[in-house]
Amino acid sequence: MKHQAPLAALALAIGSASLAQAEISSTLTLASDYDFRGISQTARDPALQASLDWASESGFYLGAWVSNVDFGRGTDADFEWDLLGGYRGSIGEDGGFDIGYVQYSFEPSGDKLQFGEAYAGLSYKAVSAKLWYADDFSNSGESATYLEGNASIPLPNDFALALHAGYSDGDYWDTAYDGGYFDYSIGVTKSLGNFALALKWIDGSDLKATDGTPGDVFTSEGKIHFSVATTLPW
Repeated sequence: MKHQAPLAALALAIGSASLAQAEISSTLTLASDYDFRGISQTARDPALQASLDWASESGFYLGAWVSNVDFGRGTDADFEWDLLGGYRGSIGEDGGFDIGYVQYSFEPSGDKLQFGEAYAGLSYKAVSAKLWYADDFSNSGESATYLEGNASIPLPNDFALALHAGYSDGDYWDTAYDGGYFDYSIGVTKSLGNFALALKWIDGSDLKATDGTPGDVFTSEGKIHFSVATTLPW
């Protein structure tokens, strides 16, 4: 089966690096919707997602991630498979950086829909910012950028206030939608034993053309979003 290739490639990479001290983990997530920058990737239906991650003490990491998708009648894709790799490290006692690259692929592969993005981020205590760049966004032949800021502010009893704001820009958005758009979310997260729960309001409706699309395919309409995740091994 073709959609097994990303995990096989990751397993091979992990195997070749097994002599180095590293940590292997997997995260399973059940979400009320697969949201990508304020746009639904599952027509506002639930999403089951999983990752396999390898991280070395040196700061290098590799990962594979999969989720169901629903792009309507315009494509046969049922699943998204991502491969990523990067390097992260510390800046002083409270800061950090993260640079890497992710390759998005969609299966079945008859649509030949795949593209990549490079990213670079900085963090300081509870806040972080990251810039993403794709030279061929969504196989359009045009470039796109995404700038995001995030904050996770600790609250009592293992709660946290989760804040996010992002802006999509570039030639792709100028051509397809006459300009970029903002998305944002605000919510709370809760650690409960081995599980992480999140309840958020997510809104990408600044992208007017997809605000309330038929069948909710690629809709950017505001929504309440819930997810529960656990990372193995416990």
